[in-house]
Amino acid sequence: MTTENPSITKGMYTSSPVYGSVNSGARKVAAAGRYVPDTTNKLQGSQTGSSGSQRPQDVDDENSRYYATIDEGVRWPPEILQYNKLFTNTLKTIKRRHDPVLTTVALGINEYKKRRQRTGIDESIQAFLDRFYMSRIGIRMLIGQHVALNEQPRELDHVGIICTKTNVKELAEEAISNARFTCESYYGLYSAPQVQLVCKDDLNFMYVPGHLSHMLFETLKNSLRAVVETHGQDSDDFPAVKLIVAEGKEDITIKISDEGGGIPRSAIPLVWTYMYTTVDKTPDIDPDFDKTDFQAPLAGFGYGLPISRLYARYFGGDLKLISMEGYGTDVYLHLNRLSTSSEPLN
Repeated sequence: MTTENPSITKGMYTSSPVYGSVNSGARKVAAAGRYVPDTTNKLQGSQTGSSGSQRPQDVDDENSRYYATIDEGVRWPPEILQYNKLFTNTLKTIKRRHDPVLTTVALGINEYKKRRQRTGIDESIQAFLDRFYMSRIGIRMLIGQHVALNEQPRELDHVGIICTKTNVKELAEEAISNARFTCESYYGLYSAPQVQLVCKDDLNFMYVPGHLSHMLFETLKNSLRAVVETHGQDSDDFPAVKLIVAEGKEDITIKISDEGGGIPRSAIPLVWTYMYTTVDKTPDIDPDFDKTDFQAPLAGFGYGLPISRLYARYFGGDLKLISMEGYGTDVYLHLNRLSTSSEPLN
């Protein structure tokens, strides 16, 4: 039994594709307006061996299968384009509807913690939340990529939401500005602790800028809060937070160091759980927060580090923390710059 798609009416896709003329040299795909380079020379090179002899016929057949679509210059019928637009709008609606999920689940975890009067978390719950949020990152990545490819203006260094030349220094400066502003607003400070940035101007690599911005903002926010609360809001001379970026062959490593008093060694494993926070009281949020201009508080949910680590691991990186109780904390963000890494599915 075949299940019919209710959004497709009978006869909607009866049109035949329209083929453009095939010219030698460069070709144009009419529908997308994209420039497609000629592949004739490459095909000729692949059809001869090193001695100049002809390649077997089955190899020629395989070549024709891979290059036929480019050479034919297919122009999709208008109803296909209309359906793709409808599908894109549906994806945008789904993504927007699930925007508050992170905070909603955080409130649920906090309620669970209160009712059970627990400070720890079961390993099964921790593992479930890791899988849940990793899946969420992947789904939103796919939705964002599809929407960007269909709606955003084309840029030279972007393929959807992926930037082939992500500039680390620019994103770091933006994250520093946002984190300091959030800190000043939360504590009512005239000037938040300074952040010293050490990074090459031309350090670029392929990554999703939104993911990197999130990780930098969350880790910087934690460091600034630790410094302010350790040295007092009335201090006139906060020690600076240091953000150092190093470029390696495999990884780009970002180190964020603060003098915020550090974390007890016994509490280090807890910082990666979804129920741990150093704030005495989790902030109360209006139930209709998703319908207002809600701004997340500086801290209190214990989600910053665990979620940031998932973002790092999604593309084969990692997030690690080393603390010296009584002095400060170093956070190491490792970003995999090799294209061989794949997303974790388990």
